[in-house]
Amino acid sequence: MDLHQFRYLATQARTVHDDQLALELFEQALQLWRSEPLSGLDTPWATGLRITLDDERLAAELDHVDTALRCSRHTELLPSLSARATQYPLDERVAGQMMLALYRSGRQADALEHYQGLHRRLADELGTDPGPAVQRLHHQMLTADPSLAASSTLSVPGPGVAVVPHQLPAAVAHLVGRVRELAALTAQVESAAGAGTVVITSVGGTAGIGKTALAVHWAHQVRDRFPDGQLYVNLRGFDPRAQAMDPAEAVRGFLDALGVTRQHIPLSPETQIALYRSLLDGKRILVVLDNARDAKQVRPLLPGTAGAVAVVTSRNRLSGLAAVDGAHPISLDLLTEEEARELLVRRLGPGRVAAEPHAVQQIITQCARLPLALTIAATRAAQTGFPLTTLAAELAEAGRRLDVLSADDPPSEVRAVFSWSYAALTPSAARLFRLLGLHPGPDISAAAAASLAALPTLQVRGLLAELTRASLLTEHAPGRYAFHDLLRDYATEQAHSTDPDEERHAAVHRMLDHYLHTAHAAARLLEPAREPLPLPPPQPGVSPEHFADRERALAWFTTEHAVLLAAVDHAAATGFDAHTWQLAQSLATYLDRRGHWHDLATVGNAAVDAADRLADSLGQPVARSIVARAYRRHGNFDDAYSHLRLALDLFGRAGNLPGQADTYIELARVKGWQGPHAIPEILMLARQAHALYLSCGQRLVSRDPDCVTSSCY
Repeated sequence: MDLHQFRYLATQARTVHDDQLALELFEQALQLWRSEPLSGLDTPWATGLRITLDDERLAAELDHVDTALRCSRHTELLPSLSARATQYPLDERVAGQMMLALYRSGRQADALEHYQGLHRRLADELGTDPGPAVQRLHHQMLTADPSLAASSTLSVPGPGVAVVPHQLPAAVAHLVGRVRELAALTAQVESAAGAGTVVITSVGGTAGIGKTALAVHWAHQVRDRFPDGQLYVNLRGFDPRAQAMDPAEAVRGFLDALGVTRQHIPLSPETQIALYRSLLDGKRILVVLDNARDAKQVRPLLPGTAGAVAVVTSRNRLSGLAAVDGAHPISLDLLTEEEARELLVRRLGPGRVAAEPHAVQQIITQCARLPLALTIAATRAAQTGFPLTTLAAELAEAGRRLDVLSADDPPSEVRAVFSWSYAALTPSAARLFRLLGLHPGPDISAAAAASLAALPTLQVRGLLAELTRASLLTEHAPGRYAFHDLLRDYATEQAHSTDPDEERHAAVHRMLDHYLHTAHAAARLLEPAREPLPLPPPQPGVSPEHFADRERALAWFTTEHAVLLAAVDHAAATGFDAHTWQLAQSLATYLDRRGHWHDLATVGNAAVDAADRLADSLGQPVARSIVARAYRRHGNFDDAYSHLRLALDLFGRAGNLPGQADTYIELARVKGWQGPHAIPEILMLARQAHALYLSCGQRLVSRDPDCVTSSCY
């Protein structure tokens, strides 16, 4: 019953709006922990349960520290924070709390040294840098930001935290021209400064015209005008390999950036939008909505109060946004002759451009002064070192001018320009480029690319570097590579025209094997007591990743989150049904514990459909258990119970005793939320689980099955 009371008190503490009351509730909850749970038991089940309970306790302790810091209790926190920082040396939230407590205690040098120690450890052990929240806190300390004074809002994520987001991507290095458009953007902000209205600007034009470059460049120029932060999202309106981003997904990302913790995000999209706009109320904040599909996708993301500015980019003319929402349209035209020449000068150098004026004029004409085409042509010239006359002749041969890209018909001339960079690649790099077009996720790691191509990781790193130098790939984060949407489309076309069906199928199989076997190994570290899946061995050439400990496994899941969701979708869409439900099961524990319950429901439903298509006797009950877990987390206990009863029946028909036992425990967890009156039924379910565990050589507890029923709720 202590566990039930602990969870109740912790939930109350996270929902009250009075920090002092929340602090008292957290302290009452944590006082209920008197010793290690299930001490004396050394079974896989007990070990797994202890890990889960320890996670809950740590989450409550960290939330308690955030609340205590807001209540100016930094000095008394230092001893316990120091011990926790030693215990969790790579935990950025713990590090941020320690830094803030030191800083507020007058120990600025120690706070900065603690940050440097975290930076070194992350670089040495994980090959990464501290996250944006801790970097921002470090910068605030270096600049003696007055908001860090005691009793102010904490800038390390936690419940009820106000965060100043800085999400702008890097500005383009070679932006030329656009003086009139940049001035228009600034003028609209200035003219509305005293009018008490929100400013919405839509930047339109063809693909490759430089909409994103303009918006991001201007946003960096004026970021000081928006002290409350800058939000940015790529809405994937014209991504050839993925659906346009649902506005609800974008809103959840913004809520994350604004410091709203998972448990505080409402379930309904309408309520999420209302919370998002409430958080922006009265703030001077810039919102950049990039690559929008249409006005319907954009409207839920628009701020609603004065002081905020929204800049929207789209290939479509968002006339509805102007007519209904008062957006100021800016349409980007082709570069002038002088601007196009300046772009080539910046890319190739003034001497080379001056030496071949006729060829330069031909290149500008054949590229139609389109920034994307000019940039690709200049990259080709810089990479090969061929005379510009050669490049000009190739441009003319490929089809004179580039056509303007429409919303649904990529121009063939753009493909031709891409082909020049592609033709200069080594055969191995060209093959990898094609195979990357088969990858469904937003980006890819070197390890996954190695399995996709069935090559050693070291060799693949060299090929990725070659593709990056050729501007056919970007390394947008250390060790992670992504396509521009047109390049992805071109790579996919090349794969279908060059590689036989069986080779493409084998590459997709290897890619899914990589994610499945890596995710399964990581999931085993997160939940060692769970029965492992009977996976077939990976395909030849696949090198799954391995992790030394649970912390690294969790970091991998976090980094690959979006990729793994895309892999589940891709597996379901391409006939890899076994991979679909097995990958969903491997993801379930991570998604559940990290609060990604919408995603848990999505992969669970995909798993149900895939397992039903296969009539898989293990996959069908496992998939329904995933869906039941999502229903339980959303408070839909009746549907959770129904899915679990069906899973129990399916496990029973298959004679799967461990599966039946696990399901009885899940049923007890669902019943546990109904309150004390459900205790008799919970006890019965626990006894049934205990008997099944014993019958298959496992043990639920050492003596009495009733002694662990409190853990079910």
